[in-house]
Amino acid sequence: MILAAGRGERMRPLTDHTPKPLLQVGGKPLIVWHIERLCAAGFTHIVINHAHLGQQIEDALGNGAALGVSIDYSREVSALETAGGIATALPLIESEVFTVVNGDIYCEYDFSRLAEPLVRLAAGHDQSHLVLVDNPSHNLKGDFLLEDGRVTPSPLTAHRLPLTFSGIGVYHRALFAHTPAGEKAPLAPLLRQAIDAGRVSGEHFGGRWVDVGTPERLNALDEELRQHHAA
Repeated sequence: MILAAGRGERMRPLTDHTPKPLLQVGGKPLIVWHIERLCAAGFTHIVINHAHLGQQIEDALGNGAALGVSIDYSREVSALETAGGIATALPLIESEVFTVVNGDIYCEYDFSRLAEPLVRLAAGHDQSHLVLVDNPSHNLKGDFLLEDGRVTPSPLTAHRLPLTFSGIGVYHRALFAHTPAGEKAPLAPLLRQAIDAGRVSGEHFGGRWVDVGTPERLNALDEELRQHHAA
């Protein structure tokens, strides 16, 4: 699933007329970078939720055939936040365990690395697997602690500092068992509850990752990618 329902307030005025996942970097929309990488890793059925200017996303991507995938859309009248959006889209998701990606990030993560946690979560104990990244300048405090492949609620120490959640995760349907469809609900409380219960694994990704949250970051990433591909 790709999350694409956000309004993108910090990206205005760009997002007044274009949904954030369709903003372009390196010559293609942010969401297309995701779809291409997911397809290369073997993910062929993708669910995309949308709200703000969502028809533009459907018009741009269609049924996904041109990108080598099949796409279903979960249409929201207004954005339901992350957990609400996922819970609402569950009828379109065929498996018990699935991957979710934020549509407003750029990340050079190899999604085939999720094969192991997908199998492991399907087998039982854990409810989530999170991909964490180094803390960017706008989130220096980080989000979650990672130790020996586990996301932990342990207190901070001088040797273990929180990392930032990348917006890429694997989830078991059970994580959303008590989240009503069609209602707003954030993801963080569900994750923290599962972390406290010892049911969240994680990994650190040290490659290229950008939270494209402002026009300045969008422009910088666009210039960097264009220079890279021109070299």
